[in-house]
Amino acid sequence: MREFLWLLLSTIQLRWYVFFFLALALWASVHQLGGLRTALLFSWAYLVALLSELASTRIGFPYGFYYYIESTRGQEIWVSNVPFMDSLSYSFLAYTAYALALLIYSPLSRQGGNFQLVDTRSLRHSPAVGGLAVLFFVWIDIVVDPVALRGSRWFLGQIYGYPEEGIYFGVPLSNFLGWALVGAVIIGGFQQIDKRLLSPRWSRENPTRGYGTALWGPLLYYLILLFNIVVTFAIGEMLLGLVDLFIYLPVTAVILVQLFTPAKLATAEDLAAHARDFPCSTLARSGRK
Repeated sequence: MREFLWLLLSTIQLRWYVFFFLALALWASVHQLGGLRTALLFSWAYLVALLSELASTRIGFPYGFYYYIESTRGQEIWVSNVPFMDSLSYSFLAYTAYALALLIYSPLSRQGGNFQLVDTRSLRHSPAVGGLAVLFFVWIDIVVDPVALRGSRWFLGQIYGYPEEGIYFGVPLSNFLGWALVGAVIIGGFQQIDKRLLSPRWSRENPTRGYGTALWGPLLYYLILLFNIVVTFAIGEMLLGLVDLFIYLPVTAVILVQLFTPAKLATAEDLAAHARDFPCSTLARSGRK
């Protein structure tokens, strides 16, 4: 037990940035989705991610063949031949992608800088939200994986590689197809789990949403993105960094324009539908005062 605790502390120290993003994501998700749904989403995401990595490093599905370099075994936690922290990152990437998709599709209550989602259960579980979340999940991996592959040039370290160099800055296209499939399983699975939480205690579980809660998950998504782009430029990968900016700048502009358009503001009907589905939410309670 003492050895495991030492290894856990060593893992946190070595991969501090992963646990930093994880802590922020857990905090944001608890306020947005509630504690139970957060626990289910993050646990489900980790399980699916771990199984997908164990499979791909053995049989080449779903990402194609790749391997982890076990230079840190004894310094951090490994699950078989996969570093614990790597599968863990899928959980906060999935949550932030889902939160960003919800922000785009949901009507908003906006008072100054206080952005609140006026979401409904049908919207949370819709194919449109799920599909867009998967797109954002894959989109950020297009930025993350190439710079992670160059980990020997920054503090990540060289943790993995491919038997053959891929076409996209060393990453094979099969990797991104695998991320799309895994993202669909994680996010689609969570939507189905959430849909079935029908007992009174579970279905009425709503967080006390703080100031600007609608933006917390999306801002974390962009913080992770910024971190990886800064590292990309810092290690001298100018072309890769410019491609990353080219991928995200137009999308970001569209998101910002949409956030402040009057058509995005929730109507009285939107607020009533939200209150029916989430009677204990902050917005529903404030509307009854």
